[in-house]
Amino acid sequence: MNHRWTIAFDADDTLWENEQFFQASKHSFTELLSGYVDPEHLDERLAAAELRNLAHYGYGIKGFTLSMIETAIEVSGGKIPTAAIAAILTMGREMLSHPIELLPQVRDCLEALGDETDIILITKGDLLHQEQKLAQSGLGDYFDAVEIVSEKTPEVYQRIFARRDRPRAMMVGNSMRSDILPAIAAGAWGTYVPHDLTWDHEKAEAPANTSRFHQIAHLGELPLLIAGL
Repeated sequence: MNHRWTIAFDADDTLWENEQFFQASKHSFTELLSGYVDPEHLDERLAAAELRNLAHYGYGIKGFTLSMIETAIEVSGGKIPTAAIAAILTMGREMLSHPIELLPQVRDCLEALGDETDIILITKGDLLHQEQKLAQSGLGDYFDAVEIVSEKTPEVYQRIFARRDRPRAMMVGNSMRSDILPAIAAGAWGTYVPHDLTWDHEKAEAPANTSRFHQIAHLGELPLLIAGL
């Protein structure tokens, strides 16, 4: 294995499950609001609120919960009862307290990379919650550095990778929009690990005409990929 790599990992839906809890809450939210609006229109209104509120609340469960409350008030014309608001808050708390579920072969992958690479975590979202999830995951000791950022841009990747004394860097994640495209734009490699559930906001077309893009089925394939580069 080449000894001159920095390998960065996304966290949510790359190392552990995340989107499935959002989907479950959206299903409960749809049932809760069924008397006010049809499911398709509700989904559109919630998605619009989420994107509109990213600049105010950032990524994560807390912002999502506030967006659900805002959407409930809007689609009900302000008639949503306090009991329903309380139910939405309970959804948010349950999401925040859900146990971490590691994805397949995560620990094997990190152990295989071992001391021969710099391994860092680059994730976006709520600072406290991301720190809590990392602690609960039991993966913290594998990482040489942890970066929790508000957004993943080429400039953010350039700044993070510039701190490492390695000539080559790779970002590994399930989001084409946040993990792959900006990392490649920053001069790094991007390795896409698809997840069955990915937020529409994180979807994008794969980059064309670049040898620095790769796709693997699961993290168990990553050490062999790196060894061949």
